[in-house]
Amino acid sequence: MKKIFYALIIAGLTATGTLLLAGCNNAASDPTVPPAESSSDSVSTVSKEAAPPASYGTNSIIVNSSEQVTVIPDIAQVIYSVRSQAKDAAGCQEKNGETVNQVIEQLKSLDVKESSIQTTDYYINPIYNYSKNTTTITGYEAITTLTVSDLPIDGLSELLTASVSSGINTIQSVSYQASQYDQSYAEALKAAMDSALEKATVLAKAGGCRVGSVIRIEETSGYAQTRYSNTSGPSLQFTEAKLQNDAAIMPGEIDVEAGITVEYQLLP
Repeated sequence: MKKIFYALIIAGLTATGTLLLAGCNNAASDPTVPPAESSSDSVSTVSKEAAPPASYGTNSIIVNSSEQVTVIPDIAQVIYSVRSQAKDAAGCQEKNGETVNQVIEQLKSLDVKESSIQTTDYYINPIYNYSKNTTTITGYEAITTLTVSDLPIDGLSELLTASVSSGINTIQSVSYQASQYDQSYAEALKAAMDSALEKATVLAKAGGCRVGSVIRIEETSGYAQTRYSNTSGPSLQFTEAKLQNDAAIMPGEIDVEAGITVEYQLLP
């Protein structure tokens, strides 16, 4: 009786790595799959192997892409402090509180919303004098830190000068922001997607394939980390005269960057 054998052919396909082009039309027999045993009734049986995982059953290509959109800042966030000293703790606290209230009223008079003003730090410490192997308390220092947000760039220099005149004596940082950041980030994402498709098309063509539908998209950019551009230096002590001479506001530009990873199907 003539024996009939069927061979089961499995094409193992993978897609790994940052820029990887999986095979489009190369399939080879798996030598590890044994031939089916024939029966006495001339009916052959095909050995049943477990199907490979879905991720290995599709030819695909994975590419990384990132694009930037440049925007001009239109708002700012300022962090500054009021430092006060006095001989006793209660007097120091009272003096500091009066100055802080004066600063807040000045800001409100300049059309700064009360919701934009936040007390982000406060402490009072003794001032020590170390001499002749003895330690004595000579007074107390109180520091209140205010974070003021959503300040228009136009008029920021005048606002800083007015803040110093009302009692601010330490400016910790000035951060420039874009009120249209979300819109700019969306534009950067779209540009990154277009760039990813262009990369995948070039690679697929070089491998004798065509780009099919999108299998997976992953956002890899740090959205929150790129939201602000801090242009300040170390904390500085200011007088009103010094600030009037030096407070030239130069916000520059902010680069809004979006990064993605895209996996596309490959077609023969």
